Amino acid sequence: MVDDKEKNMKCLTFFLMLPETVKNRSKKSSKKTNSGGGSGSGGSSSSSKLPPVCYEIITLKTKKKKKMAADIFPRKKPANSSSTTVQQYHQQNLSNNNLIPAPNWQGLYPTIRERNAVMFNNDLMADVHFVVGPPGGTQRLPGHKYVLAVGSSVFHAMFYGELAEDKDEIRIPDVEPAAFLAMLKYIYCDEIDLAADTVLATLYAAKKYIVPHLARACVNFLETSLSAKNACVLLSQSCLFEEPDLTQRCWEVIDAQAELALKSEGFCDIDFQTLESILRRETLNAKEIVVFEAALNWAEVECQRQDLALSIENKRKVLGKALYLIRIPTMALDDFANGAAQSGVLTLNETNDIFLWYTAAKKPELQFVSKARKGLVPQRCHRFQSCAYRSNQWRYRGRCDSIQFAVDKRVFIAGFGLYGSSCGSAEYSAKIELKRQGVVLGQNLSKYFSDGSSNTFPVWFEYPVQIEPDTFYTASVILDGNELSYFGQEGMTEVQCGKVTVQFQCSSDSTNGTGVQGGQIPELIFYA
Repeated sequence: MVDDKEKNMKCLTFFLMLPETVKNRSKKSSKKTNSGGGSGSGGSSSSSKLPPVCYEIITLKTKKKKKMAADIFPRKKPANSSSTTVQQYHQQNLSNNNLIPAPNWQGLYPTIRERNAVMFNNDLMADVHFVVGPPGGTQRLPGHKYVLAVGSSVFHAMFYGELAEDKDEIRIPDVEPAAFLAMLKYIYCDEIDLAADTVLATLYAAKKYIVPHLARACVNFLETSLSAKNACVLLSQSCLFEEPDLTQRCWEVIDAQAELALKSEGFCDIDFQTLESILRRETLNAKEIVVFEAALNWAEVECQRQDLALSIENKRKVLGKALYLIRIPTMALDDFANGAAQSGVLTLNETNDIFLWYTAAKKPELQFVSKARKGLVPQRCHRFQSCAYRSNQWRYRGRCDSIQFAVDKRVFIAGFGLYGSSCGSAEYSAKIELKRQGVVLGQNLSKYFSDGSSNTFPVWFEYPVQIEPDTFYTASVILDGNELSYFGQEGMTEVQCGKVTVQFQCSSDSTNGTGVQGGQIPELIFYA
């Protein structure tokens, strides 16, 4: 009995000592790793037991300049940080604090995902390190081969493939450190954390290491952030990253809001191939003089990029054959005479020939495209089934007619169709406005002439306004003119217009009686 008791005590002592033993081993292993003494031979032996897999690791190379999204998108304010322990570890590890978790830290987290997340950017048990970023801007980041191989086929080939190399440190000069960290956070934590200033670089990293779900999230982020200000730059980048869906979204914005896109700073940052594709575009919704001026602005910046003097000759040189893609003969005569003809970019013979093209019966042959662009055909969403007029309606005394609407696809509101006088011909002054949650997105003050019929008459914004799906916007107009006009009846709450579904609801801004069932603003004019 004494022997059994002593035996049991020895077993108990062994089990009580076991955690401390494991803890001491972990500390030794951690010190060994931090001192750079790990050889990684264990990983090499395990790889020989796996079936041979042959991967081709492709390094993306391009002559195009990778544009950082900080130049494209406004910086967003960081969201409020969570108080959970796991997210605190994430925040600490982003700074590579490499804090050693508390003893028995594994017991703090109920799921493998949470325990895995503690290892994100943590030197504890790290068996590989990455030196990420260009020379002079590098950052050394720890990694764990098994976790990385599970998250990326490229990492699997790198660490466990047939041609795997047993290196303790891997240099990655073509990826931004912040983008690499964003990719690691997705692989370790199953979380997608994208920011406007790193999303393009993160997309590059996700493409390079074949992390398709992260790449898709980056593309979705770019699509939702797409506007006329960044559409040209993103068009160039989407072609570089071979993302046809993003390319199509960029073209939709550029076509509908062409003048805004061409006047944006981002247009001057595109490469020559993208410039040619835009100048060739048949559906650009812009005046040709705007296209011409945008091309000259691009040429000026390109001269600076090539360290050329800012001269007329050099501007023409960098434009090359792209100059002839500008449809100068289709400009209004005043635009040509006061703009292109006096720019100095055209030769004397070209200027004379184009003047003859405008005025002579026998027109000379030109190198420039002489056929006008087709542009976009606006669609009209009519929300009333009938209209009427009465002796005491519809009156205008500085009051606002307003209606709210929402669409299921991105569209670009170009203007409104409005009713005119019911008492013969009359001229109206109209102040139109488009708002989202109280913020004015577009407004314009113009005049239109009505002929006394029940037709609608278009009133346009200066530039089309981008409308996102599944959000209500407020369309308003204040009219000044003949007090009696036609008004709509039998209004519909939902209208199908081509591939776009438009929903209507009453607006609290309406002080003149317009609502869903009747009133003014019978039409929305848009591009889709």
